[in-house]
Amino acid sequence: MKAVRCALVAAGGEWRRCRAAIMDKSGKENLNGLPNHNVKTPAANGPKRVPASTSAKKPEAESTVKQKTETTNTSNTNNEGKKKQWSLDDFEIGRPLGKGKFGNVYLAREKESKFILALKVLFKVQLEKAGVEHQLRREVEIQSHLRHPNVLRLYGYFHDTTRVYLILEYASHGEVYKELQKVTKFDEQRTATYVTELADALLYCHSKRVIHRDIKPENLLLGSNGELKIADFGWSVHAPSSRRSTLCGTLDYLPPEMIEGRTHDEKVDLWSLGVLCYEFLVGTPPFESKTYQDTYRAISKVEYRFPPFVTEGPRDLISKLLKHNPYHRLPLEEVLKHPWVTANSTKSPRHGIAEAATTKVTQS
Repeated sequence: MKAVRCALVAAGGEWRRCRAAIMDKSGKENLNGLPNHNVKTPAANGPKRVPASTSAKKPEAESTVKQKTETTNTSNTNNEGKKKQWSLDDFEIGRPLGKGKFGNVYLAREKESKFILALKVLFKVQLEKAGVEHQLRREVEIQSHLRHPNVLRLYGYFHDTTRVYLILEYASHGEVYKELQKVTKFDEQRTATYVTELADALLYCHSKRVIHRDIKPENLLLGSNGELKIADFGWSVHAPSSRRSTLCGTLDYLPPEMIEGRTHDEKVDLWSLGVLCYEFLVGTPPFESKTYQDTYRAISKVEYRFPPFVTEGPRDLISKLLKHNPYHRLPLEEVLKHPWVTANSTKSPRHGIAEAATTKVTQS
């Protein structure tokens, strides 16, 4: 984080110039003369702390972010006692971090605390045109309530007449997908460490009855210490009944029950973990084929092969996760205790196997 701040200082006036880069759907600069913000109160239980690397150096950042992100409970009718709500004027906008179908993500800095974050800017007209407003509401509702070191934080949100803004934790090392492309494949130690972090985060999500349903390298980010962060909860679902039948996510990572249109539960994430482990070690997904139909057929029949260089340990783990019957897949608790994982991972579970065991996702 210190390096990030130094880079920002060196950039000087780039914050003001980059602010004009938030564009409307026509591609024209559209920040000057914005209408008054119709600011929406952020999620009620916003962050109670900022990432450790920042809070240790700037304790005032924590109180500022917390104060603005939490809403007022309002027995106190005195306006001065109410928490300030977010608006675009609270932020200095930096360089683009990524571009998506419905908008862009920018590096940003909260003016008062100088707290570094990511600001996801989504255009309402594009969300409405694609009919994904419900997906965005679900993403905000779910991600804003999750608290785990390997889940990207959503600190709050607001909107104006044309855009929706999500205030997100900044993962300074970028996408796992880009890192994988750069090095082609990961070694066993790095793969086992990522598997530990991901399994631990999913165990936490499942204990909160949240199914991600779209685990893939593009939806995983890396924090300032290289730690894995699950992001993009657009396809996730908070499922008290634990069963869904919607087809979503990316075909290479979808389990048989989803592509075949059968009901599914949190065990879809176990399948995705197996696919991810394979891709980390090999560089390509296990069911990747030339055509959509061939990929579909390979997933349905669970047909894949290991290259000779994949050792027995990861072969055993992957084969126990890629089971056609969801109930035959290795539970996350067992993934964390798998001999190959424990022998190679440099991290220990943070959520705790014992804790998750007491809060199993209910079956219906």
